[in-house]
Amino acid sequence: MAPVVLETDAGEPLSTGTTGHSRAAYRLSVTETTHPQYDGGTRSQEYRLVRTSLRGLRQDLFHDPFAYRLLPPRHTDGPLVRRLPGRLRTDARYLPHATVGAIAFIALVVGSVSGSLPGGDVPALLSGVLCALPVLATLLRPIGAFWMSLAATPLVAFVNGAGWDWPWMPGAFICHLAVLIIVALRTRPRTAVWMWVLTCVYAFFADVFFGGAYYYTNSAPMMVTSAFALLLVCLWHIRQTARKEVTAQQTVTAHERSRRTLLEERTTIARELHDVVAHHMSVVAIQAEAAPYRVENPPEELERAFATIRENAVAALTELRRVLGVVRAEDYEAPDAPQPTLADLDALLANVREAGLTVDKAVTGAVRELPPGVELSAYRIVQEALSNTLRHAPGATARVEVSYVLGGLGLRVVNTSVPPNTLVKPSPGAGHGITGMRERVSMLNGEMTAGPTDDGGYEVAVFLPVTVQTEDEA
Repeated sequence: MAPVVLETDAGEPLSTGTTGHSRAAYRLSVTETTHPQYDGGTRSQEYRLVRTSLRGLRQDLFHDPFAYRLLPPRHTDGPLVRRLPGRLRTDARYLPHATVGAIAFIALVVGSVSGSLPGGDVPALLSGVLCALPVLATLLRPIGAFWMSLAATPLVAFVNGAGWDWPWMPGAFICHLAVLIIVALRTRPRTAVWMWVLTCVYAFFADVFFGGAYYYTNSAPMMVTSAFALLLVCLWHIRQTARKEVTAQQTVTAHERSRRTLLEERTTIARELHDVVAHHMSVVAIQAEAAPYRVENPPEELERAFATIRENAVAALTELRRVLGVVRAEDYEAPDAPQPTLADLDALLANVREAGLTVDKAVTGAVRELPPGVELSAYRIVQEALSNTLRHAPGATARVEVSYVLGGLGLRVVNTSVPPNTLVKPSPGAGHGITGMRERVSMLNGEMTAGPTDDGGYEVAVFLPVTVQTEDEA
């Protein structure tokens, strides 16, 4: 019996530990896995393009072509419609429907009187009806209207008998051109392209196989006119799509800008309140450390309690500094001076007067010391309100009212309208001022209103609640 010799690659010796059986099995595995890829494998780019195009044709024109799609009323928020009176603005919602009805009537008249038959005969009226029905169908079933128009074209020619125009009689010409435009407006550019292609195919077969008996063919005018009209419709679609995308992007950008502004204002408030909170925690730590020394022979439990208070206060200060480091911007510099309070309002008003703003100040109620957070927020609110007056109402006068009431603090900053003879133009700001004021008021559970006054000025009114401590709580 002859020995069996396994096939090996010439010039490629078997390595140590590799048998002929494994090499043959490897060749068989490679052959089995690679051959299907070449037989039914990747298609060419042209094939995939044609397949995708045919799939689009099937989806646009053959998949449920007579689906019910009622033409909705148009929007009444356009620049021209908004100028119409109330009744006309309501009726303008159905302007597209009236336009389609008018085109259908024109197709009916032209289809009835432009053939070789007298206009009053039943065949002539039937010809007009065949031209008008596809146009009216665009209001309900747009894709089906295209197929109806394409089918009505030879029927109109057959009803009219011998004529001068082929393959579109005058009424059929108006009908098909109107249907192409209306359906293209109601669908998308790809559908318009496929309708034009199928129209070209119909015109070709009509001229080649059935156009010999006719003196004149109007396929070329139909192709050129419809191509130009559909091109304009496609450009309109592209413009509308681009406008919607830009509007959506602007909406997202405005939302993100508002959100970023809100976060920036909250970060600024957190930085400013850091000094206030740190001061209180430092006082707690110092008082807890000094308290045992003020008592003669304090109990051990009391010393441990004060030591625990001090440790917690120091730990809170450490964590507070760490949090401030997270919210601090790269270019942020910690202020050397303490945070301002209502006692610094006079200096603020003096600086504003030097900038050219005439401002008065009125204080009502018993002036008392308020919590540092309330004092700081009140100062910043007045500062931002006066800055807005300088930017948006140059030449106006302002008034600051501070009211100390039983339940909290009231602020009112109001400015007059811009004088008509002022030479300084308003300078728009970044839009952060009102947002920052609302954040400060919301942080303190207060209330705020801001808006124009009756005389053309602007008013900001704020109430910051302050809990009144009784003698027992103190």
